[in-house]
Amino acid sequence: MKEYESYDGLGLAELVRKGETQPKELLDAALERMERHEPTLNAVPIPMILEARAALDAGLPEGPFTGVPFLLKDLHLNWAGVRTTNGSQLFTDHVPDHDSELTERYRAAGLVTFGKSLSPEFGITPTSESIQFGDTRNPWNTEHSAGGSSGGSAAATAAGYLPLANASDGGGSIRIPAAACGLFGMKPTRGRMPMGPDVGEGWAGMSIVHAVSRSVRDSAALLDATAGPDLGAPYVAPPPVRSYLEEVTRPPSRLRIALQRSTWNGTSTHADCVAAVEDAARLCEELGHDVVEAALEIDADAMRRASMTILPANLLVALEDRAEALGRELVESDVEAGTWGMATAGRARSAVDYVRAVKGIHHIGRQVARFQTDYDVILTPTMALPPTPLGTLSLSNPNPGANLEALLQTIGYCQIFNASGSPAMSVPLAWNDAGLPIGIQFAGRFGDEGTLFRLAGQLEQARPWFNRRPPLAR
Repeated sequence: MKEYESYDGLGLAELVRKGETQPKELLDAALERMERHEPTLNAVPIPMILEARAALDAGLPEGPFTGVPFLLKDLHLNWAGVRTTNGSQLFTDHVPDHDSELTERYRAAGLVTFGKSLSPEFGITPTSESIQFGDTRNPWNTEHSAGGSSGGSAAATAAGYLPLANASDGGGSIRIPAAACGLFGMKPTRGRMPMGPDVGEGWAGMSIVHAVSRSVRDSAALLDATAGPDLGAPYVAPPPVRSYLEEVTRPPSRLRIALQRSTWNGTSTHADCVAAVEDAARLCEELGHDVVEAALEIDADAMRRASMTILPANLLVALEDRAEALGRELVESDVEAGTWGMATAGRARSAVDYVRAVKGIHHIGRQVARFQTDYDVILTPTMALPPTPLGTLSLSNPNPGANLEALLQTIGYCQIFNASGSPAMSVPLAWNDAGLPIGIQFAGRFGDEGTLFRLAGQLEQARPWFNRRPPLAR
């Protein structure tokens, strides 16, 4: 199907509804592209071809994405009978006996899952490199990272395997790979997406699941199809005013946008990223919005302390639970160097430290909310540097602190909105002179993805990116 990459997911589903193509043709097109590019990109380490063909044979449900190929990220999301390794050798043989709630919702939307995309070990670094499966390469420049931790999904989507793919975000892991691969990536509001039945929240509510996509409307329609609490959810995000897909087509009102060019963790911002966000600010002004330079002040040390308590503690629980299930002690060789270092830090934290950390991120959420009473949207670069060369942020680096500056630059604009729980999106509005994408982040008020989708739809019309393809996919 030569025209496969000319359509987004909703466009492909419309062809299926009209009888102009069949789901089998779409799956064959996805598999052909995966076969062609996978030796270079290494984005889908766990193929699910038999499962995909079985779904077609059984008949697909009627949904907004009926027949559209899809990938699950290999991190926490379960498909009964298929490995969920979390990018870790410790989970190599872990085969769940049940689906995650979100997996069931993807299936009900008509999506045809044909594989699991690469994640670094437990998603704790913003690149997709692992000892378990190797390194995912960026289709814009294969010497560079595709970002993380949803880099497998982003690389596959950018390379044309499929129009959208599952992703998750605990410190930027939807927005960072979207930025690195020239895609749209929306991190929804805390409590918007189901996390069950295995957990109630991720990383004390900082982590949430959604997708990366080539079009804005695919992201909106997928959120419409999958958002909402599952049985026993500990809390729920405010309900939307209308469907997100409808929001994409509605022009935004005149927005008051706060432009911030400095990271919240104090690291420097690369000149390419500064130029890109200034250009985005001018574009917003041309579209009729008011852009004001304003600095949101937070306690960066408090955020760092909170993160370095919540993440290690959650990681240690996952590792110890897995070792217990295997009937043995956890040992250093079970995981990568960076993972072991973080888990060791978890052992040094107390229950009191954890409570203080959760209080810390909730305080940041209140600071962000107060700031946003004066602004509809916060505008920043997505990352403070262009996509990094492979190896820079790998967990297997025996000296994880060697590239701390690059790590902090990668998450310096994103992590605050995981702490606050606010929705934030990366929009592909710029490329640097080296041909690498530079993402632009827009963050909205808690519960207000609608404003972001309206703005994203306007930006997509003003500066289309859908047909801008990486060299590997041309």
